[in-house]
Amino acid sequence: MQHNIFSTMRSLNIMDGCKGTQVYALNPAGPGGGGGGGSGDHLMANSITSKGNRTCQAPNQAAINAIADSLLPYGLPLTDLLEPKIDQCLKSVDFVETLADLYRRIESCPQFEKSKIYLEQFAIFRGLYDPKLFRRSLRSARQHAVDVHTKVVLAAMLRYERREDELIGTSAMDCSGRNFECPKATLVSGYDPESIHDQCMCSRSSRGEADNEFDMEDEECSTSEEEGDMSFCIGDDEIRCTRYNIASLSRPFRAMLYGSFTESRREMINFSKNGISVEGMKAVEIFSRTKRLDSFEPQIVLELLSLANKFCCDEMKSASDAHLASLVCDMECAMMLIDYGLEENAYLLVAACLQVFLRELPSSLHTPHIMRHFCSSEAREKLAMVGHASFVFYYFLSQIAMEEDMKSNTTVMLLERLGECASENWQKQLAFHQLGVVMLERKEYKDASRWFGAAAEAGHIYSLVGVARAKYKRGHMYSAYKQMNSLLSNYTPVGWMHQERSLYCIGKEKMMDLSSATELDPTLSYPYKFRAVTLLEEKKIGAAISEINKILAFKVSPDCLELRAWFLIALEVYEGGLRDVRALLTLDPNYMMFHGKMQGDHLVELLQPLVQKYSQADCWMQLYDRWSSVDDIGSLAVVHHMLANDPGKSLLRFRQSLLLLRLNCQKSAMRSLRLARNYSNTEHERLVYEGWILYDTGHREEALAKAEQSILLQRSFEAFFLKAYALADTSLDQESSMYVIQLLQEALRCPSDGLRKGQALNNLGSVYVDCDKLDLAADCYTNALNIKHTRAHQGLARMTKLIEKARNNASAYEKRSEYCDRDMAKVILVWLRLDPLRTYPYRYRAAVLMDDHKEKEAIAELTKAIAFKPDLQLLYLRAAFHESMNDYIATIRDCEAALCLDPGHADTVELYNKTKERQFSTKPSDPPILLRNAVFFFDSSAMLSLPLPKLNGQLQFTTSLPYGTHFLPISSHLPP
Repeated sequence: MQHNIFSTMRSLNIMDGCKGTQVYALNPAGPGGGGGGGSGDHLMANSITSKGNRTCQAPNQAAINAIADSLLPYGLPLTDLLEPKIDQCLKSVDFVETLADLYRRIESCPQFEKSKIYLEQFAIFRGLYDPKLFRRSLRSARQHAVDVHTKVVLAAMLRYERREDELIGTSAMDCSGRNFECPKATLVSGYDPESIHDQCMCSRSSRGEADNEFDMEDEECSTSEEEGDMSFCIGDDEIRCTRYNIASLSRPFRAMLYGSFTESRREMINFSKNGISVEGMKAVEIFSRTKRLDSFEPQIVLELLSLANKFCCDEMKSASDAHLASLVCDMECAMMLIDYGLEENAYLLVAACLQVFLRELPSSLHTPHIMRHFCSSEAREKLAMVGHASFVFYYFLSQIAMEEDMKSNTTVMLLERLGECASENWQKQLAFHQLGVVMLERKEYKDASRWFGAAAEAGHIYSLVGVARAKYKRGHMYSAYKQMNSLLSNYTPVGWMHQERSLYCIGKEKMMDLSSATELDPTLSYPYKFRAVTLLEEKKIGAAISEINKILAFKVSPDCLELRAWFLIALEVYEGGLRDVRALLTLDPNYMMFHGKMQGDHLVELLQPLVQKYSQADCWMQLYDRWSSVDDIGSLAVVHHMLANDPGKSLLRFRQSLLLLRLNCQKSAMRSLRLARNYSNTEHERLVYEGWILYDTGHREEALAKAEQSILLQRSFEAFFLKAYALADTSLDQESSMYVIQLLQEALRCPSDGLRKGQALNNLGSVYVDCDKLDLAADCYTNALNIKHTRAHQGLARMTKLIEKARNNASAYEKRSEYCDRDMAKVILVWLRLDPLRTYPYRYRAAVLMDDHKEKEAIAELTKAIAFKPDLQLLYLRAAFHESMNDYIATIRDCEAALCLDPGHADTVELYNKTKERQFSTKPSDPPILLRNAVFFFDSSAMLSLPLPKLNGQLQFTTSLPYGTHFLPISSHLPP
């Protein structure tokens, strides 16, 4: 296997080697059921056992009895109260074709139109697991933006993704240093996609500005003594002007001063009734000579703007507009000037004010004086007259409003404005569907049905789920059932169709639909929850815990953790229940337990007297034990407990973010990382956390700069580690690999705890492997294992004993399968169903089928996974299989879908280009292109990729080994 530095660098750090979907969860089980190998006794033992003596306080039995009676005041969960949520995002019945179509349109559209299509891609990617995808789309949309309005909105969206409003000491108008988010660069119109990553021009020398002011004063003084040939009279004051200069300001002035009007023959013109002051008219005279506004007060420039509108002075209006826009620097200024901008139709001024409002989100959403400019139809029309009412603008506002309060009137009004701005089909689908979702939450079922229906008419088939749900809520259950039956009949069945239909039937039919939903999409949580609560109602609580453990093994969510905690409390396993409640409060600090009837923090208070108490030192030992055994949920609970005692501990917040990212909970992880940054006590530590925030939101160069600044202040493990990881991501050549090795060695020389050093050793080992230094790599992995870095098994050995050590068996079984023969590997890979989000088993089974000449079955195996996880490698492998069968149309479609996910994937680009050439230039009878890139090799310093021959009619891989050449089938070389 060709080792990739980037894919293995960070394992226990922010990504823990997989910012992906594998989850390492402790799986307890009560009587009568198992939970992925865990047990109730093991749960209790694991929660209290560690090295050394512990300082524990046994709870008072009388207190236990009194409190236990109040733990479940709302009873046990009921199936009647369970209901899957309807997704807010766009969802396609043929996602691969949607991706392929997006790619084709991006490649073929004019440059000036690319921003709109990237925004559509962003909206579609919002429904996927990987936030990197939609952030990349958002950056691409900003890169190709043309007009100021779009630049302002997209730059604010990029900033909001980092939630910099939560960072202490930052201002809404702070500049990132790059053009694509610079508040001044966004106010410059024009298309220049190559310059957005350049350093912005915010920092101008104070000397330059002083020189400008000096020049302006000189200009004013030197010309003020000149006598004009006419005067404007305002009251008793007379302002001398040069007729030609004033006439040059606009056609109306030219007509007045040189046309047939009486003013053309007068030396003195009465200008008292034109709404301009004496100071304002003097400024007009100066501008007519100098074309500059630098020395004027804002109120005077506002007068010039008004006069420019009245007399069509385009140049003076543009200059006034730009000057006033440059003065908008905070919320107070923006609130004061936006009304002037709207009244005077000042495009840049309004843009600058909107920029402040957008960069202050979400706090500005709760300011009535601001929202009155956005929410009503009249407000939208006013903005439209200035050129600032767009779909992307209301899309940004409405998404934040939905996050803040789904049921609020503000959310409804903003979504209605979004619908009014929608012009393309996908925009109407999104706006109407989200209106339906909000109305359903507000229990306005008639309106919900109407909006869902409008979205479906616009082409969003998934909205028919909302139509059916609204019918069901209004008592029309059979009509809802028929709606879903029709959907299943007309389209290729997918998991969410069966899940929705299960709501409208009972008994065996319901359970069959839930089984079909899980079969087609194992990531849907509702079927697991329903089956678990059904088992609870049948008094099989152990089996209920085992069922909910199945999804918690690979997908952690607050609702599933709540359900397991509920079960454990009912079993009186209070330690496990408290652990799960603490973990879910880490994901969502404001979570309401028991169907929204009890604050999660209150339940923690009730459970604490029922479990043993530990000192902070004991908690550190527990954290080490659980982290080492890859018990991420248990580790989260320990960290939550420690933070309750010491909420300002930045190191704990950072560790919390690592665990959350390993659990693929990026939103919660970024919140923890921001808190770590806010609570940091030193500048070098703060810079490291800021660097990780930047890196995790796609700003690698800026992250590198933060790491270097931190190292200059103080050499630390985390700073060197951040720099090494960011460099490994940006470059993978031999020279860069050696530099990364040096950085990791420097990190290991700095003080840190065993867990972090184990991570650095593991990463160093992976880089050594990539550089063919296998002895050094083995030493690193061994040292990492010696300090309990369990995940070093990914590099050193795939031993059976490590499978028993890891809480999530899927990863260890996957590694073990690489060293088995084919039949044994197939048996082992069955265990990988513990985590259906891992794509390796699907690719391996498909490759085995392909080796056995079962092409259709191989493609069906990949299609099964692609239906719920459109992964780049899955799409690429299926494209290669299609190509080997001369199905060029399907090959091109899968390649286009893969390139939509990653336009720079070299192997897919090569296959795509070759297939397109063959499609138009070869005969159908010609042999297929060899699947040279359909798989990847394990790099053990011996395997090299060579062209594919055929041996006895079978497509094979040639591998060059030290002891000779032999042939291996496709499945032998698939990496995880």
